[in-house]
Amino acid sequence: MVKLTISDLEAGYGAVRVITGVSLEVRDGETVALLGTNGNGKSTLMKCIMGLTPVSRGSIVLEVDGARIDLAGKRTQEIVGLGVALVPEGRRLFPKLTVHENLLLGAFRDTARANLQRNLERCYAAFPVLRERTGQLAYSMSGGQQQMLAIARAIMSSPRILLVDEPSVGLAPMLVKQTIDVIATLKRELGLTVLMAEQNFHETSRIADRGYVLVHGQIAFEGKNLQELLGSDLVKQHYLGG
Repeated sequence: MVKLTISDLEAGYGAVRVITGVSLEVRDGETVALLGTNGNGKSTLMKCIMGLTPVSRGSIVLEVDGARIDLAGKRTQEIVGLGVALVPEGRRLFPKLTVHENLLLGAFRDTARANLQRNLERCYAAFPVLRERTGQLAYSMSGGQQQMLAIARAIMSSPRILLVDEPSVGLAPMLVKQTIDVIATLKRELGLTVLMAEQNFHETSRIADRGYVLVHGQIAFEGKNLQELLGSDLVKQHYLGG
């Protein structure tokens, strides 16, 4: 069992506060949407969870198999070692390494090394094009293929919680749908818990159990289920053309 609980979180860059007083939770087996347009703090929140951006105040507590660990202040490699993986906005691949080499770099923690071959096969089954292009350099792939590789690299770490930051950015509508569908399939097949930051509400709502709307670095609305999220005036105004 895993659970992620964020309480009264504040963070930013220098004197600039990007997120203030954010509280949310992601429970075992859920897909939770974090909605917000550009510049509202979604990526900063994801980076805080992964130890990439320092936390000024508040807590990020990971509960895993009965243990409670505050992730604030921990190094990124420690957080990955606890079973949390990020698919970052912009993919952040190693451009001059091959598909295979990028995947291997995702498998550095002990649990992942023990399951390396199995995870490789899972990734190739989910994204057959990666098997076909195993020796291709990452920079020479299309945007859609790079997004597939970024997701697969995260899966190579044998995560319990998968953070996905803006998977639709730069992709054609059909590729966005395929990417969201694959995330849902991997979540189901691998028993993952997913927190996905997105501004494409139409696609995100197809797989989300519930969600939050982030506005100016604060939680402006929490939908305790998908119906509440769909019925929110804030969501209708900003995402459904209401």
